[in-house]
Amino acid sequence: MEEARVLLLELDPVSGLANTLREMLETGAGRPIQALHEFIDISEGADSVSTLGKITGEFAPSVIFILLSSTTMKQAGTVLESLNRNPCKAPIIAVIEGERPEEMVDLFRLGVADFVTPPLRSMDVLPRLWRLLEQNGSSEALTSALKEKLAMKHMRHLVGECPTFLAEIGKVPTIARCDASVLISGETGTGKELFARAIHYLSKRASKPFVPFSCGAVPVELVENELFGHTQGAFTSANSSRSGLIRECEGGTLFVDEVDCLPLAAQAKLSRFLQEKEYRQLGSAKIQYADVRVIAATNVDLEKSVREGRFRQDLYYRLRVIPLILPPLRERRGDIPLLARHFLAKYSAEAGKPVIDLSSDAMEKLLHYDWPGNVRELKHVIERTVVFSDKQIINNADIDLPRSEQTDELLSFGSVKSKFVAAFEKKYIEQLLQSHAGCISKAAQAARKNRRALWELIRKHKIDVRQFRQDGHQNLG
Repeated sequence: MEEARVLLLELDPVSGLANTLREMLETGAGRPIQALHEFIDISEGADSVSTLGKITGEFAPSVIFILLSSTTMKQAGTVLESLNRNPCKAPIIAVIEGERPEEMVDLFRLGVADFVTPPLRSMDVLPRLWRLLEQNGSSEALTSALKEKLAMKHMRHLVGECPTFLAEIGKVPTIARCDASVLISGETGTGKELFARAIHYLSKRASKPFVPFSCGAVPVELVENELFGHTQGAFTSANSSRSGLIRECEGGTLFVDEVDCLPLAAQAKLSRFLQEKEYRQLGSAKIQYADVRVIAATNVDLEKSVREGRFRQDLYYRLRVIPLILPPLRERRGDIPLLARHFLAKYSAEAGKPVIDLSSDAMEKLLHYDWPGNVRELKHVIERTVVFSDKQIINNADIDLPRSEQTDELLSFGSVKSKFVAAFEKKYIEQLLQSHAGCISKAAQAARKNRRALWELIRKHKIDVRQFRQDGHQNLG
């Protein structure tokens, strides 16, 4: 596998950014990257230019990162002009402390291809590196590895063995290969944004922005402005123009969370955009176009909202080209131990504590809670437990759950048994149907049950048999 060469030029030796960046590139890119860190003393004038030419000539970098601070920004022009005269012609990414729009424009004029600001994060740095290497034809293998690395960062948090959950995860690579709109449905905390990010970073858009937008977090009167932007003078306080999120994520993915909160006027404009890829900014008669994939998410029944006139039918169908439905945690209780231990390992490592485990009574307490906040709530409960516990084994009393959700059923053997039996039945039947591609006759035969009795269990647990049929036909088997 060909090695990519990345040159880190530091003009300020005390910033410490180069070490962070070097570690990120060498350990997080998914394949070998040789990163060379060099300090250029710009006070040396012609000597520094000569040194720079020698470094780039011998190292032959694929991409150059130039690290700038507030004290070296003005002198950066000398270095950039030298690089522009250099036969190497490697694309340049500027690492800039703070936001200086005017100076950034000057840097672009001097040949900088892209920029990033601290704190440095792999999700910001690696896509820029991937895009520049791809544009310069450096390495298709590196491109694939970087995309997979970014996608897997989000996929590894999608933990579970429940067949219905695994079925949705299995669709992600296929969905990523197309460019159709996606509607992700599920209760709050089921992982809708994680699915959206995984789709984005496995797609051809991975080098472009992923922009999340929560409709419910923005006042109704500002939603259109946030999405589509405005021109100067569009309203009283519009002293300057604003591009809007759709323009900002050009070429990438717009994740519209809580899409059910979108006002009807904005729904009409979004529907038009999905159909024609065109929109108008507030206060403008000019039609603009953008290449953006839309992934929407909701925690309500949108079909019901359509029937009640609160959501546009045309927008519903344009968003729901590909539907994903994420089950709540209470319907996949068998995954609670996996998730709990996953979060225990994560937060133990972050807190610098030895690996923690759960006692049987602590696990029982987690299993019998209904988790209205789903996986997000479980994550926060485990994080809180790790923070306040110095034990290596967490017991029942260490786990703080809302008392209103805890009932005397925890003390009833019969109720505990019935819940375990129901969870076992549902998981067993789902695995059975998955093994026999949704064929009821074969599944009943394998389970040594009457076909009618198996159907009754399927109805009891509200299992959708269609999701297990590979050919998608309605044959009942």
